[in-house]
Amino acid sequence: MIILKTSREIELLRESNRIVADVLATLRNLIQPGITTKELDQIAEDLILKKGAVPAFKGYMGYPAALCTSVNEEVIHGVPGPRQLKPGDIVSLDLGVKLGGYYGDATITVPVGEVSKEAERLLRVTEMALYEGIKMARVGNRLYDISYAIQSLVESNGFSVVRDFVGHGIGKNLHEEPQIPNFGRPGHGPRLKEGMVLALEPMVNEGGWQVRILPDGWTVVTADGKLSAHFEHTIAVTDTDPEILSLPSSSGEGQKILRS
Repeated sequence: MIILKTSREIELLRESNRIVADVLATLRNLIQPGITTKELDQIAEDLILKKGAVPAFKGYMGYPAALCTSVNEEVIHGVPGPRQLKPGDIVSLDLGVKLGGYYGDATITVPVGEVSKEAERLLRVTEMALYEGIKMARVGNRLYDISYAIQSLVESNGFSVVRDFVGHGIGKNLHEEPQIPNFGRPGHGPRLKEGMVLALEPMVNEGGWQVRILPDGWTVVTADGKLSAHFEHTIAVTDTDPEILSLPSSSGEGQKILRS
């Protein structure tokens, strides 16, 4: 069942997602060669707690950290540890918090120093695909209109979308219905309604879409060892334009995505 959120609930979701965005903005500025993924995780957890929230991921289904740090060929769910970031790496930072009973969730992928032109293009296309998906999150559209918009942009640029992991609804639970694949046929899926709150998260591979899970039981990597990027926003379907909830405090109350 897809749970529609009231205006008050969306306000609470905006607050939790704003914390996510603020912490990610801080982490982005700390990315440099030599920093470890564990250091990033500790900073993230400390900031979350200082803001009066709690890490959403730590302990969720046994996950051991507050932050997911996925480097290079790691797609999602990379577990922080002693690994030092190196020049030319790309690192995805996936973060969730819980505040006042409501969850926030967002992801950015960040270059470490100067990266290859192909890595730059992968990051740019993945973030563009996220915004193409957000544009389709309008009352009356179908869920897979979002999926198709993401897939079309990614594949037209020669990359592939991961098929084994998807976006999701979010609210009082970190993962709610509906599941939101990053591929699909337009005109299919549930009709979008005002009050839906969705975490859209294209995971885009430089090579093939196939993935595998490492022996740690968490880290998902590309099957061919090529790079992967991941961007995510939590958004609300409104009676006008979709609103991005996972924006930092300096961005104001929220950002509406206008029709192209």
